[in-house]
Amino acid sequence: MNVFQKRDIEKVQESLVTAINPSKKIKDLERRFKFSETFENQVSLADAYLNEGMYEEAIKNYRASLKDVFVNDFYAISKLVEAYCYAADYDNAIHYVDKIKDNPSFRKSKASFLYGLALEKTGGIELAEEYLRIFDAPYSNFNERLELSRFLVRQNKIEEAKEVLQEMISESEHMSRQSFRTNREVIKKAKEEFVALT
Repeated sequence: MNVFQKRDIEKVQESLVTAINPSKKIKDLERRFKFSETFENQVSLADAYLNEGMYEEAIKNYRASLKDVFVNDFYAISKLVEAYCYAADYDNAIHYVDKIKDNPSFRKSKASFLYGLALEKTGGIELAEEYLRIFDAPYSNFNERLELSRFLVRQNKIEEAKEVLQEMISESEHMSRQSFRTNREVIKKAKEEFVALT
């Protein structure tokens, strides 16, 4: 029992240190990767860079990890797509999506949603809408649905945008307290943007 408690305490301490000093986690992962250059260590390091907004470093490490048996690794490629999108390198994001879009996990992934936004930036409006609408499901994906409504506004489809926002607002009135708390900010934005469109 003491062993489990000690582990729990160590985890809490580690997450506190990471929250106070996020660069410590990166330094630790860099040391770990230098010591043992494994796929797992390189992707963990890339994930840390991505979380800290260090997109060029994340891209470099995700790309370097894609070799040997991991050349088509879904997780690493989907995170690479995210990093390219956040770095506003939409052409490369779209290029790497081609390697994973037939994977069943891609359809509802964050990379799929960002791919839709990348398509919009590169002029593929119809296909962009098709990918963004995948996330238009009741009582879920509130952030994605808010982005969908913004996309529709940019395409001058105001009534469709209002419909998406109205559904979100209606759902917020019937969701559990916990779910409402989790989505409070995005629901507030949906209400503000709905009012702005009326």
